[in-house]
Amino acid sequence: MAKDIKTRSTLKPQTRLVTASREYAEHGMVNPAVYRASTITFPDVEALHSRKQPYLYWRRGTPTSRAFETAVAELEGGHNSKATPSGLAAVSSALMAILGSGDHLLMVDTVYHPARLFCDSVLKRMGVETTYYDPAIGKGISSLIRSNTRVVYCESPGSQTMDVQDVPAIADAAHRAGAIAMMDNTWSGGHYFKAFAMGCDVSIQAATKYLVGHSDAMLGTVTCSAATWERFRDYYETVGLFAGPDDMYLALRGLRTLDVRLERHMRSALTVAEWLRGRPEVETVLYPALSNAPGHSLWKRDFTGASGLFSVVLKPASPKAVASMLDNMQLFSMGYSWGGFESLIVPFTPHRTATTWQSEGPCLRLHIGLEHTDDLIADLTDGFARLKSAE
Repeated sequence: MAKDIKTRSTLKPQTRLVTASREYAEHGMVNPAVYRASTITFPDVEALHSRKQPYLYWRRGTPTSRAFETAVAELEGGHNSKATPSGLAAVSSALMAILGSGDHLLMVDTVYHPARLFCDSVLKRMGVETTYYDPAIGKGISSLIRSNTRVVYCESPGSQTMDVQDVPAIADAAHRAGAIAMMDNTWSGGHYFKAFAMGCDVSIQAATKYLVGHSDAMLGTVTCSAATWERFRDYYETVGLFAGPDDMYLALRGLRTLDVRLERHMRSALTVAEWLRGRPEVETVLYPALSNAPGHSLWKRDFTGASGLFSVVLKPASPKAVASMLDNMQLFSMGYSWGGFESLIVPFTPHRTATTWQSEGPCLRLHIGLEHTDDLIADLTDGFARLKSAE
């Protein structure tokens, strides 16, 4: 294990995933222990008042949380990171740490829908105004920035319709106006897109997805630049946020295999997406890693890989026919979330307010898991047969 940070900086990303935070393990073990605690005691009055010992109280951190958060910060290329109880908690806490009454937020129109609901309810009650913008706006975002715009928020690719944003251009425009650039970086797992290298100040992940990777824990992460870290940390500690030790341990374990899992997800997704592109029932495949797909040029410029999540737009079909297709899938389960080992499929209707969705056919979001692609394609083939027979 390379403990010296100067040495670690020369290691390849795959090696850094495996070795990150190993200094928190003891007694020759390769995994840090799971510390479950509430009270942490002090040896004397001086230590109690000086607060100089490494751990003070459960919410302020333990070796378990430090191991996970340090590894995530290294993965993302940020200054430091904090874990939250869910991905939505990561989104809401990052926004709440920066925004206040009278502030203005620029939010991408293709944002994760629960985050949209948060903006339209909690932030609105706080006196924060949200303006949704076209994900394809690029440097044109400058025209929407106001004197009170505090945050410009990206999600690339966007939820459901996989719109790829020109994040460097948007972040540059935000900085020129004195605003903070935030990004939901869940799709890449923080591995295939380096948000801080692309100009972001805060990178958010639903660690429930690819970091945990096994559909058995809820978790979020907020990683900050040095300039935004203290403000977020102070908010996080003041409102009492924290995540459970077992969830953080599961996420740290998942992070060790992130590279190999994402590579498999990507290869399988490309295979299935190419096959879907040739199906007569499919109008469009929305997977930016696919050649000539929407957003492919930006994806190729800024990303080093892709995950297993993408969407398809079917040619017009009745709700009854779509239900017939989905109700009897054998390997593709219907369920929200994604990023685990299992394949998922859900119908959706794009929700937008700043832009208009043009396609008329029904939309499906697929997560390609770790099953063999021959079996997944056979399952989809049977589904399309049911779709056709129900029309």
